[in-house]
Amino acid sequence: MGAAARMLALSARSTHMGSMAISRSRIEPIDLARGIALLAMAVYHFAWDLEFFGYADPGMTAVGGWKIFARCIASTFLALVGISLFLSHGNGIRWTGFWRRLGMIVAAAAAITVATYIATPDFFIFFGILHQIAFASVAGLLFLRFPAWANILVAAAVIALPNVYTTPLLDGWWGWWTGLSEIRPRSSDFVPVFPYFGAVVAGIAMAQIASRAGTLDRLAAIHPGRWSRPLLFAGRHSLAVYLIHQPVLIAGLWLYAQVAPAQIDQPARFVSTCERTCQADRDDAFCTAYCGCMLGRIADEGRLEEAFSTAPSEAFRATVREMAAACSAETDAAVPGGDQ
Repeated sequence: MGAAARMLALSARSTHMGSMAISRSRIEPIDLARGIALLAMAVYHFAWDLEFFGYADPGMTAVGGWKIFARCIASTFLALVGISLFLSHGNGIRWTGFWRRLGMIVAAAAAITVATYIATPDFFIFFGILHQIAFASVAGLLFLRFPAWANILVAAAVIALPNVYTTPLLDGWWGWWTGLSEIRPRSSDFVPVFPYFGAVVAGIAMAQIASRAGTLDRLAAIHPGRWSRPLLFAGRHSLAVYLIHQPVLIAGLWLYAQVAPAQIDQPARFVSTCERTCQADRDDAFCTAYCGCMLGRIADEGRLEEAFSTAPSEAFRATVREMAAACSAETDAAVPGGDQ
């Protein structure tokens, strides 16, 4: 077959039903996007580490802009998983490469679970981003042959479902991973199937649309300059970078803490953290009074140090819940309009 005929055959195959991948070669802008997402993740993890070592207020990364930032990072990674699934297997699943990659991800996810269980057993990672990627790598194959419009509907449904439906039947280790339990488990990285698998299906749909429109061809022709080489390298070796970057950041901060340990004003830090968390749901006046009440009760019992523990006991958490209920009722009664 001549070169022209081969090109026509490839073109026809790539556009058939708008769902086949155009190429198996790497597309540098996609590697670049993955590298940028890794850089953003490193920034977020560094902020989390600053909390852990006492250089930032506890809970800083769990609320407000940091919380949105974290969700955007996870969603970007998962959308890229969907795009990569389409590029790798849109013309037919390449099982040898698929199983090899899946095995690496599963092994890495298991290692993360074991390591975090040893280091922080009270909030270890049992279904984080790597666990979600492993799940999505298998489940996503089912959607490669769906038309793009159907995948868009599926993605929207997966993302919306946990906002309208949860059930106590999934409150436990057997159901937490779904994201549909009423009780949210304690974990330093929790990326459940609902809603995050929706980002993977959305990524598949985006790749399908881009393939049909010829966008993937145009992206394949783009080669960023030398400035992008570190990010391209990270994007091509994303699993290794993911596994290595956090231990490196933690080790660096630990060494720094030996020279310049964090100076912690515990009462002020407690109030600042409490008010930041409270203000996600209540107004400033309520939160100021409520957090002052909480500080007084915890300090009166001499348990302020325990409030900053990375692994507080279940008995202490139960005590805090009782204090919170009492302070909430007290503040609602004392602050004008507080019970509205």
